[in-house]
Amino acid sequence: MDTTVSDISFDKEGICNYCEEFLEKAGFIINENLIDKQTRLDNFISIIKKTGKGKKYDCIVGVSGGVDSSWVLVKAVEYGLRPLPVHMDNGWNSELAQNNISNLVNELGLDLYTHVIDWGEYRGLMQAFFEADVIDVELLYDNAMLAVNFQQAARFGIKHILSGYNKVTEGLLMPRNWSWHKYDLQNIKSIAKRFGGIKVNTFPGIGTLGRVWYEVINGKQWVSFLDYFDYNKFEAMDELTKRFKYKPYSHKHYESIFTRFYQGFILPQKFGIDKRRLHYSTLIISGQLSREAALNDLKGIPYSDDNLLEEDILYFLKKMGWSKENLESYLRRPGVEHDVYPSERLFYEKLSKLYFKLKFN
Repeated sequence: MDTTVSDISFDKEGICNYCEEFLEKAGFIINENLIDKQTRLDNFISIIKKTGKGKKYDCIVGVSGGVDSSWVLVKAVEYGLRPLPVHMDNGWNSELAQNNISNLVNELGLDLYTHVIDWGEYRGLMQAFFEADVIDVELLYDNAMLAVNFQQAARFGIKHILSGYNKVTEGLLMPRNWSWHKYDLQNIKSIAKRFGGIKVNTFPGIGTLGRVWYEVINGKQWVSFLDYFDYNKFEAMDELTKRFKYKPYSHKHYESIFTRFYQGFILPQKFGIDKRRLHYSTLIISGQLSREAALNDLKGIPYSDDNLLEEDILYFLKKMGWSKENLESYLRRPGVEHDVYPSERLFYEKLSKLYFKLKFN
């Protein structure tokens, strides 16, 4: 982690505030006694089976084709759960991701629900975000993914959504200036209206009140399932490769062509941000990667090679209907804060404080 993070600070020993906070809030997951961890897992599995009794499925697992969500699916089946894998297709899936999902679901004998977003509408939303010059273009995918998983949980009366997010490999808090609030449907609609007058018709978005409806009123729970295990990302990847013909990606979240292009090119070029610093820092703290190896990798570009980067640039230009001049102009423009446009982030934060105050007082 470095000073591309706006609110970073370092102590006398060079440890940053993000690492300190991670160790304070999530250190128990890394250092938890394995017997205690197993007890927590067994209890949680019992709860899922009880709440899902008599239903076709007892949990939802959002799958992207990445190692974390794939491993969640494998462990859920191994522990006797009946998951419904849910995938959100925004038109940017790599062939590799599709193959990974297909191989895994077929081998495990599971159903798969895939929500395919209308590409014309989604492209219009992406174009609006590019014209707005906001940092978190991935807000569109992340928000839709959250909505789709909640919708499927409601459809089948399921209480638990098992997430691939986990503290061991991605527990460092995302810097505030690196992304945006993922439930900000108002921000999405405002930017869409401001740039191009795009109407949100089929986009499966979710806002603050939608989250309150699903989680607080209907009791739907997002659960970091891998925190119940002694999870090692590299061991999981090796097992997936051997058992399910899984093919890994060069970096985290690179199962999507756009995410790869966004994290590997747009963020560094336009915003001066390299997300590998966050991902690697978490792996270093959890003992799964050496600091020396991380620093050595950071010397190169966030792509496996220059040829792949060139391929992705051409693919992006063609899919978005851009010229090289359009891309160069976009990269030259300064970034704009999301809350320059109408947003529900402050409302969400105030509501969250009130909720926790009432819950714990």
